[in-house]
Amino acid sequence: MKSQELRRLLAMAAMTAAVCLARPAASQSVEDFYRGKMLNIYVGSAEGGGLDSYPRLLSEYLTKYIPGNPTVVIRYMPGAGGVKTANYIYKVAPQDGTAYGFVTRGAIYAPIFHVPQAEFDPRKLSWIGSTSKEVSIGAVWAASTSVRTIEDATKQEVIVGANSVTNDSGVFPLVLNTFLGTKFKIVHGYKSAGEITIALERGEVQGRVGWSVGSLLSGHTADWTKDKKLYVLIQLGLEKHKRLPDDIPLAIDLAKSHDDRQIMSLIFATITIGWPSFMGPDVPKDRVAAVRAAYEKALKEPNFIAGAKKQNLEVDPRTAGEIEKIIADMYATPPALIERAREIMKYTQAE
Repeated sequence: MKSQELRRLLAMAAMTAAVCLARPAASQSVEDFYRGKMLNIYVGSAEGGGLDSYPRLLSEYLTKYIPGNPTVVIRYMPGAGGVKTANYIYKVAPQDGTAYGFVTRGAIYAPIFHVPQAEFDPRKLSWIGSTSKEVSIGAVWAASTSVRTIEDATKQEVIVGANSVTNDSGVFPLVLNTFLGTKFKIVHGYKSAGEITIALERGEVQGRVGWSVGSLLSGHTADWTKDKKLYVLIQLGLEKHKRLPDDIPLAIDLAKSHDDRQIMSLIFATITIGWPSFMGPDVPKDRVAAVRAAYEKALKEPNFIAGAKKQNLEVDPRTAGEIEKIIADMYATPPALIERAREIMKYTQAE
């Protein structure tokens, strides 16, 4: 009996100790957790690219609003257009709220189009938000062509510059040719978007399709439409851009069938997500909520807004809930239509 009683007492003591050890972790506040910690922001590109402008600026103000004021550190993880970073945050990084990712919106396509490297599910990520909504456009250089409308482009060939077959500048003119009957002739091989812009000015190409409005309306190109050097033919996305004339049509509104509209909407969906950021799928909800709240406050910080304006960065946020809705709609597309979109975007060649 004494032996049984001893075992019972030891078991009770062990249970009590386990409860006592677990209690502080379970009741630890967000502020207690982040105090003295490092918040690592992983950027899915090389340093100095367009993607890292927002997180670099944001890092100056984010810590101010996160309880516990962790130190924010930017880390670069280029590879597979942001897929490497998304995989890391999803599978490898600590799920405690110390890892935070920024990727190009195109990475979100990868799982739905079965890109082999993609090992994450965007529906399960803990989305934080996007610094700005985006709309792309198709435009022509006035001195190089008489085309002035998208209808004109269905009757007359327009030579457009592109980076690659999987980049927006290579995919989007092909999408318009397929669904709207345009006659864009795509010249691949430009190393950057900037090179395509220079080619426009030199008359090497007549147009560019897949050009962010935010990029167009900043820098030395800002007055091109006003000065009629450039004519915008079409808007690409799920909604029109508020800074463009309303009479410039949205591509999906010109779709010839419901199926065509669904496919075009799927392909153009991530444009409107803009510059997305997220944490891992298993990060505690209270920490995700705290970072979301801090993120939203940082975007309203007057110094952040002034810094963005100085760098010609648009600030027109999209919430985590909006991103989740867009991704859910993408995955709700019928499989047969996803396969058609996949063929257009040339991912079958990559496999």
